[in-house]
Amino acid sequence: MTDRKPCKVCNFTRQKSYGLVVPSLDDLKIKGCEFLGFSSGEPVTVVLEDDGTIVQDQAYFLCLPPNTKFMLLHEKETWSPGCRMDGGTAWMARDSMVLEADTVDSSSAAARWWHLAQQLKQDLASIILMSEADLQTLVEAPCPELASAMGFEEKKAEDLQETLQGVLDRREEERQSKELLQLYLKAAVKEDQQQEVPSQPSQEGAGDVEVDAVEVDSASGFMSRTLMVLKGKTSPETRLSTEELQMVVTRGMEAMEKVLGWDRRRTSALLQACEAELTGRLQQVQAVQSIRSNTQLDREQRAEEGVEKPAQGSN
Repeated sequence: MTDRKPCKVCNFTRQKSYGLVVPSLDDLKIKGCEFLGFSSGEPVTVVLEDDGTIVQDQAYFLCLPPNTKFMLLHEKETWSPGCRMDGGTAWMARDSMVLEADTVDSSSAAARWWHLAQQLKQDLASIILMSEADLQTLVEAPCPELASAMGFEEKKAEDLQETLQGVLDRREEERQSKELLQLYLKAAVKEDQQQEVPSQPSQEGAGDVEVDAVEVDSASGFMSRTLMVLKGKTSPETRLSTEELQMVVTRGMEAMEKVLGWDRRRTSALLQACEAELTGRLQQVQAVQSIRSNTQLDREQRAEEGVEKPAQGSN
C-alpha cells in the first residue's frame, strides 16, 4: 500500500483551506471535494497552489513533498497568483489585509503597483488576467522604480508600460465597437428598447463615483467597486479581472439577478458576455503556456544534442 501523504487543499479564491492525509491523487480529489463542499459528481482539476502546475500523474503526486498545498478547480475556474492587490478591484479573498480608509496615500499606491510588478515578474502572461485598474496602476507607476522592481533595464520597463497601455486601448476599442452595435440595434428596434434607455444616464453617472477600493458589500460578497462596474459601466466584462469574471459566472443566473436587481434577460446578457470574455482570456493564457512549453522543449533538445556531439567526438 502507498504511504499516506499529508497535504493541504484550497478553493480558487483561497478563502477555504484544509489539511488532510491521503494515499493517492484520486483520494485527494474525493476528500478535497468533501472538505471544500463541492458536489461529488463534479469534475475537478488539481493544480499546485503556488504556481498553477496541473497535477494529473500519480507518480508526480507521490514525488511532491509533504504538506504541499493543492488548489481544486471547477471547469470555469482557473489558477491565478495569490497575495496581490489591484488598485480597486482586488479579489475579495485578499481583502482580509487591513487597509485603513484614511491611509490610502502615495505609499499604498506604491505598494499596489509593486505587488502587481512582482506578479508580472513571476509570469508576464498574467497581463491577460488583470483588470483595467491593475493595468492602469502599472502604466502610471514611476518607470525607474518599476524597472528596479522587475529587474529590467529602464528601456524595457518603458516598453512594458507601452504594451500595458496598448492592452487598455484595445479593450476600449472593443467597448466602443460594442456600443456602436448596441446603438444600431436600439435604433432598429426602438420601440422595444424605450423602457431601458432612460435608466442608462443615471447608471453611467454612478460609474464615475469613487468607492472605497477595499469595501465589501456584505449582502452579495462582491467588492463595492466591482458592483459599481457591473451596474454602471458599459461592457463591464472588459474592465474586470479574470477572478472577478469567474465569480460572476460561478454565481449563476438567479444569484446575479438578486445581486444586480435586474430582470432575467438583462442578467443573462451580462453572464454570457462575462463567460465569453473569461473563455477568451483563458484561451490566450493556454496559448501562451503552450508556446512557452514548446520553446522550453526545443531548448532542452538542443542542449541534449550539444552534449552528445562532443561525447561522440571524443570517441
